[in-house]
Amino acid sequence: MPHGFVCRESCFELVMPLSLQMPLPMTSAVELLGQLERGETTAVALTEASLTTIQSRDSQIGAFLSTNADAALAQAKAIDDRRRSGQPVGKLAGLPIAIKDNMCTMGLKTTCASRMLQNFVPPYDAHVIEQLKTADAVIVGKTNLDEFAMGSSTENSAFQVTRNPWSLEHTVGGSSGGSAAAVAANMTSVSLGSDTGGSIRQPAGFCGVVGLKPTYGRVSRYGLVAYASSLDQIGPFATDVASAALLLEVIAGHDGRDSTSVDRPVPAYSATVDQPLANLRVGIAKEHFVEGLDPEVEAATRKALDVYRSLGAEIVELSLPHSKYAIATYYLIAASEASSNLARYDGVHYGHRAAEFSNMIDMYSASRGEGFGAEVKRRIMLGNYSLSAGYYDAYYLKALKVRRLIRNDFDAAFAKCDVIASPIASTPAFKLGALVNDPLAMYLSDIYTISANLAGIPGISIPCGLSSAGLPIGLQLQAGPFEEDKLLRAARMFERAS
Repeated sequence: MPHGFVCRESCFELVMPLSLQMPLPMTSAVELLGQLERGETTAVALTEASLTTIQSRDSQIGAFLSTNADAALAQAKAIDDRRRSGQPVGKLAGLPIAIKDNMCTMGLKTTCASRMLQNFVPPYDAHVIEQLKTADAVIVGKTNLDEFAMGSSTENSAFQVTRNPWSLEHTVGGSSGGSAAAVAANMTSVSLGSDTGGSIRQPAGFCGVVGLKPTYGRVSRYGLVAYASSLDQIGPFATDVASAALLLEVIAGHDGRDSTSVDRPVPAYSATVDQPLANLRVGIAKEHFVEGLDPEVEAATRKALDVYRSLGAEIVELSLPHSKYAIATYYLIAASEASSNLARYDGVHYGHRAAEFSNMIDMYSASRGEGFGAEVKRRIMLGNYSLSAGYYDAYYLKALKVRRLIRNDFDAAFAKCDVIASPIASTPAFKLGALVNDPLAMYLSDIYTISANLAGIPGISIPCGLSSAGLPIGLQLQAGPFEEDKLLRAARMFERAS
């Protein structure tokens, strides 16, 4: 019989099977760090608790592809020793964190949930991993994803399916489903994911946690295994907005190894997140409330707007007229870039090589055929087609022009409002297997999130309600480029009020 428990302050009741019931309420990363600073707990105790929870719970959820127990405990002990001796420690000292398995971790396997990279151990750390290590965060493991981040349900992983902690029959969303599930199931209080078309925000919405996609260029992509280079961005998952702000503060900043990394100061997000915004203008686009939107999702979104009204915000109606082209534009651009980025996996440089082949061409074909899953192959073929002679202008070039129009729509909208509010997805989490044989329906599950990636703007998902089936519903807020401070403060206003 299902049992419930309170997942955090001012939150809804989380319904789970008894075997998954948490022994204690969720504690945010900010609260845990406070306990560490006050000596109420230790890094070793938190790391052991995280690893124990993973061991007891993850066999049913499937959030993690690998754990880093020995190294994590050794690092935690070293942090405790430094803290006891009065030596300086980092902003996240002793905090367990999970990492999506498409970010390079030196000495720890990075598989991208693909047989192609099943045994790949990077010789270097991604920039964000370097930042986390400098901040003394404790990496407890690598999380599951759709293969090479291509998917919306974490069912495309070559190794396992990740299940939603709120209902094991439902998807966690994708592609960063493992990272969202790790936080939702209290295995870690924070995690990192990557977002190419909604891969942080949609899983966060489905799992009832906070997920933030920063502005393109705000966080270095160095060491992130590329899917679509002009769209990919790394961001945090957390139990609350304040913890997401702190994690973004740690990973953001310029990195000369990423040519798209923007050289501008990183605001003190964690210091300002609790400051409400005066005269806040919340935009709503008519294109976001049309046929196909689940009535419960629409009702939760409109109730969230009522919360903002009660806080003194002005609700501004606006239009994003080119958003109807976002899905087609995204899948042409993303697939084209993926076909180029994944060309390196040929069985020669690195990655899987077929055991049997008759010549070099056969070796390339067999290695890629065995190493890549069906969805990755589908997107490579679509990308190759749209980039091929005679079709480039008709597809890829036209998609780039429409992308510019989508960005223009947002620029015009943000002249009238501070943030734009919308659903995260047209429905709550769907059942596992429901869309695997319908790629178009699966692609449409990202219809509300894709535009932010095409425009390069930041977006955040925050919980705003529950469906009648007890599944989380997420609210999306979007802001202008590099306005994460405003975005986080607006999200925190709702979180505190609700």
